[in-house]
Parts: sequence; C-alpha cells; structure tokens
Amino acid sequence: MESSPLPRVQDRRPPSFIIRLNHYVAGTRIGKYFKLNQRGSTFTTELRAGTATFLTMAYILAVNASILTDSGGTCSVSDCVPLCSNASFPVSSCSGPGLHIIQPDEACKFDPVNPGYSACLGRIRKDLIVATAASSIIGCFIMGTFANLPLALAPGMGTNAYFAYSVVGFHGSGNISYRSALAAVFIEGLIFLAISAVGLRAKLAKLIPHPVRISSSAGIGLFLAFIGLQSSEGIGLIGYSSATFLTLGACPSSARASLAPVVTYANGTVALLPGGTVSDAMLCLHGRMQSPTFWLGIVGLVIISYCLMKNVKGAMIYGIVFVTAVSWFRHTSVTAFPDTESGNAAYAYFKKVVDVHVIKSTAGALSFKNIGKGYFWEALITFLYVDILDTTGTLYSMARFAGYVDENGDFEGQYFAFMSDATAIVVGSLLGTSPVTAFIESSTGIKEGGRTGMTALTAAGYFFLALFITPLLASIPAWAVGPPLILVGVMMMKSVMEIDWNDIKEAIPAFLTLILMPLTYSIAYGLIGGIGSFVVLHLGDWGLEGLIRFGIVKGPTRDHQLREGANNGGVMEETGKALEQI
Repeated sequence: MESSPLPRVQDRRPPSFIIRLNHYVAGTRIGKYFKLNQRGSTFTTELRAGTATFLTMAYILAVNASILTDSGGTCSVSDCVPLCSNASFPVSSCSGPGLHIIQPDEACKFDPVNPGYSACLGRIRKDLIVATAASSIIGCFIMGTFANLPLALAPGMGTNAYFAYSVVGFHGSGNISYRSALAAVFIEGLIFLAISAVGLRAKLAKLIPHPVRISSSAGIGLFLAFIGLQSSEGIGLIGYSSATFLTLGACPSSARASLAPVVTYANGTVALLPGGTVSDAMLCLHGRMQSPTFWLGIVGLVIISYCLMKNVKGAMIYGIVFVTAVSWFRHTSVTAFPDTESGNAAYAYFKKVVDVHVIKSTAGALSFKNIGKGYFWEALITFLYVDILDTTGTLYSMARFAGYVDENGDFEGQYFAFMSDATAIVVGSLLGTSPVTAFIESSTGIKEGGRTGMTALTAAGYFFLALFITPLLASIPAWAVGPPLILVGVMMMKSVMEIDWNDIKEAIPAFLTLILMPLTYSIAYGLIGGIGSFVVLHLGDWGLEGLIRFGIVKGPTRDHQLREGANNGGVMEETGKALEQI
C-alpha cells in the first residue's frame, strides 16, 4: 500500500520589514512619481545606490577645495603680515643690529609662504568645502526631483584644475584674478543654461557620431580606472617615469618625491617656472610594490570583487568602509593620519567629527572688471566648450550605462538632466567654485541598482550631512576610493562590444575616443579626437555624396542605397521566415 504524500507546509512567515517598507513606498505617491515599480527598483536599493555613489565621490569635497585653494582664492598681498628679517624674532621684538621689518610684497604668496597668507588659504579651503557641498546639493536635487535619473553632480575634476592652474594660476599668478574667473564661469553658466533651455544642447549632443557615443562610455570607464590606479586619488599602482612617462609604482610615501618645472638663471639660482606648480609625490625613488596602503587597497579590491561575484548588495560600500576604518587607526603603516605636521592637522580636524562652517570669502566674489580682456573670453569659451562636450558626453554615457537611451539617442528626463548641471554651474559660481558636472562615479550607484532620481536625492542628502560632518568625509583616504573606481571601469568596458571593429571608419574614431580620455585626463579631449577623426575619415564619402546630389557625378545617393538596403533586408527577412516554415 502506497503511502500518501505529506501535505506541503506553506511558509506563513510574514515578510521582512524591508520588504514591507519597499512595498509600501512603491505604492505611495512618492514611489509612483519616481516610478520605482516601472524601473524595477526599490526604495532601499535606491538608498544603497545613493550611498555608494556618494562614498565614491566624497573625495571631491576635499580634493576640489584643495585644488581651488591653490589658486589663492580671494587672498591677496594685503593678507600677508610683516615679518622680522630674522624669523626667530617676532615683529614686536624686531629691533637692534642687523634686524629690520620686512613689509609684504608679491613674493609673500610663494615659498616660503607668509603666515598671514597661509591663514587666509586655510579659511578659503573651508569656504570651498562648503561651496562644493552646496553646489552638489542643488545639482543632485534638480537631477533627482525633475529628471528622475540616478546621476549625482559636483564640481568637475579637470575643469577645476584648468580654473586653478591655467586661468587664475598658482596663488594668483595667472592672467586673470579668482574673482574674474568666477565671473567667466557665471556668464558661461548662463549661456549654457540658455542653450539647454531651448533644447539646442540635446540637438548638439545628437551630432556626436554613433561610434563616438558608444565608445565614450568605455573611455570614461578607462578614465575612472586610470584615476583609481594613481596615488593621488587611488591605490597608487601607477607611478611616474621620466623615460616612459608611466611605470609601476606602489612605493611607500617615504620613498616618493614631488616634481616641479624649474628654471636655472645665469647666477645659478633655481626657481619655479612662472605658472608652474609642484606635483604630488608621484616619483618612486625605490621600494616599488612595497606600499602598505597599496596592499590595503588591494584587499578592498578583492572584497568588492568577491561581493560582486556573489551578487552581494552594497559591494562597493563594504569595500570603502573596510579600508577607511582600518586607515583611521593612528600609528600604523596604513594610517590616513601619519605622524607629520599635515597628518597631525588632519587628525585634529578628523576628531572634530562635527564642524559647521559658514562661507565668508568666496560667496558672491565675482568681479566683471576684466570682461573686456581677451584672457577673460578665452577662459569663458574654454569653459563653455568643455562643459558642452564633457558634461553632455558624461550624461549620455551614464544614461546608456543605466539602459535608458533609445534607438534615437534620447533618454527619459534628458531636458531636466541638461538643465540641472547648467543651473548648478550658475549657483556654484556664485558660491565660489568651478563648473559643476554630472559625475562619472554615478556609475557606481547604477551598478548597485540605482535607477531613479531617489539615488541622486540620497546623494544630495549625504552632501547636506557633509556640511556638518565634513571632518569624517574629508578623511576617507584615496586608497579606499580607488578599488570601486577600478571595478566600475571594468563594468563600463562592455560597451565596446557594440562597436563594429571590422569597419575601420568606425573603429578608428571609437578607439581614439576611448584611449584619449584617460591619457589626456579629459573626457572633452577624447570626444574631440573621436569626432575629428570621424569627420576626416568621412570627408571623401560626404564630398562624393554632394557631387552626386548636384548631378556633377552620376551614381546612387546614400539615401537611395539605404532604401535599397532596407528593401533587400525586407526580402531577406521574408525569405528567412519561409525557410523557417519549411
């Protein structure tokens, strides 16, 4: 006698709190507005994605402020203080044989930097941290609320360096002042906003050739990985070589040296080249592959990699938090606070945890008195074309990475996406910072599952918190941020599969686009290289097409060839269906 099967016991356990929370939020007016169900996302996924995005771009708070502070900001000779000819004597006691008071002049802004000027730079740096956070909040808010896209915005790397070192110059040694440079960014932002408002920016973006649009995503991925492999913003595997420009690095900080362009005068005096700057410590003298922080970064890379392999949610966050937590212990070989003057100052700032700073110098510091000078308009036009190419290319690449771009090259919410960074540029200039752009680190949040504007709003929320906990966020070390940047670069390389590498007229522009972005450290230059080569390679075809259209040369036009191809394609499709039936 056969025994009857046991009845199946149904799992009557109630759904977890997170499942119930996600289900509730998706059904609310907010969830429907952000289209959580339509885009296959959940509330907690968006929070996690926004967290990952912010953690990978939190470095911009300290890095952007440091770069722009190198311009000198609003500091001037008037901030320098008189010094005694013998530095061991205070000014109040500077009297006697061989002693005299030195009044400050232009030299007080350069090494050895005057204490008064250094104090002013410290205040400017705090102003710029707040300005960076505030402009990021506004850009992320507009992007998330109106465009409903998971893209975060902040002052862009590259344009901030151009602003600080090429336009204003190190400690104000350039052609125009910091105040005039802000005015140039402000006017450029208004032009950019007008172009975006009338829809011209979307049309300009569609003029970018198809192979260049596709390869730009992979190029940005290489750019991200390249950043993550350097020592200034990554794990430090790549170092400088005077022979080959790049080589293997990963040596301890004590074994690295800075580089600077210098000029030797006839009397043997060596001085910094006018307009030149001292680099980070990027030259390895010895001890390659012996950097403790490099190996800690590798551990973070392995952690994130294994989490991605196992589809663990929050993989990027776990890697960043682990490496950062280990690096916050002092008196270790991997500490973010070494026993140096700068390390002690960083640790003292870190221990504050909460610090609220009000902008005092950089807000509203615009000056239009140089508007009639050629240098002013040169800077303005450069900012404008970089923003049109760089930010537009980044937006399209991130939208493609998220799967939003249709066959016509459009994506949902593109109008407000274009308006968001243009508005943030205007606001940022009023606060004292360089142009704001969509950040390529947004791809980290997209990888974590971010699909709606909630991701951007979450990042905006963290930037708001950053106004209060800047000491903690400014203490995330570069070797904690490097691993996720490298792995996001890996994931963005898949777009090269869509390129027709057998068609040399597509392959060359695509290759130049993706290789020039990391090697020139500029998304804009990569796009220029790709577009330029595409035009050159197609000039012959376009010229022949024009001759045929005007009847100078006989032959079928491209439109006729496309129609013939479509007809032939239709015949082949019908033939294929017939063969399938047989």
